[in-house]
Amino acid sequence: MIATKPIIGIALFLAVLFTCPVTADMQLVLLGTGTPNPVPERAGAATAIIVDGQVWIIDAGPGVVRRISAAHRNGVKALSQPSLSKLLITHLHSDHTLGLPDLIYAPWTLERTAPIEIRGPKGTANMVSHIEQAYAKDVTFRIEGAEPANTTGWKTKVTEINGGVIYKSDTLTIEAIPVCHGGWDHAFGFKFTHKGKSIVISGDTTYCPALEAAAANADILVHEVYDAAALAKRDANWQAYHRAAHTSGPELGKLAANAKPKHLILHHQLAWSGSKEAILAQIAQSFSGKVTWGEDLMVFNVGVGAD
Repeated sequence: MIATKPIIGIALFLAVLFTCPVTADMQLVLLGTGTPNPVPERAGAATAIIVDGQVWIIDAGPGVVRRISAAHRNGVKALSQPSLSKLLITHLHSDHTLGLPDLIYAPWTLERTAPIEIRGPKGTANMVSHIEQAYAKDVTFRIEGAEPANTTGWKTKVTEINGGVIYKSDTLTIEAIPVCHGGWDHAFGFKFTHKGKSIVISGDTTYCPALEAAAANADILVHEVYDAAALAKRDANWQAYHRAAHTSGPELGKLAANAKPKHLILHHQLAWSGSKEAILAQIAQSFSGKVTWGEDLMVFNVGVGAD
């Protein structure tokens, strides 16, 4: 006689194991991997990191809210519109902030009740103040008119940051890392550390020793890059600008070889007349570790349930 109860028990265990998703310690979502150049497949600069049930958005480039909606539709359920109440801004270039009004107001109309907390460099408060002035009548109409909008979800709480720890809880520390972005006095990368795991976001920067140090042994380093060979064919003024403000493939390869992140993910890729293959080859001259060419809506897990 076959013992059916143990078999049924094992079957139920396996069913639960393979149907219940394992929650990662941290989840990274590439929302927008684009540059100022309007490539249809790439939204403006924006990244989400989900930790302890909280959603942190880094940068608000063009299309950020719609990319968040697409990620939610694709299964990242933490990215609901009411959850979008924490934003970090690396710097105030337009391609990193043109989606800011949308991130302030669209989730509010979709029932976010918490004010949005915005942490960014010097000048962030001034930018947000002007956005609020521009949309003051819209807010009034939505609150006082027929639309049943709540009275709190449109509000902002702005904190202008310097380098160092900008957020700390029992399990999560976020650090702002001053980076080297041409003439910008206030530009940052960010490091998330959670239960011994870390994700580093470069922001826009040329090779930066402080970022290299912060990225040492990181689980994920998300970094911008440009094609060095393709830049050499451009106008001399553009060459000078990009070399002072952005990171070439060979420079990134050397940085990664020194920092040794477990996984290097590329975003804000400037290829111009070059190619993905050219940039990857430039990085590979020095770095032999894991590299991913980032695309919008890619999702990566760190810790329990990691990829």
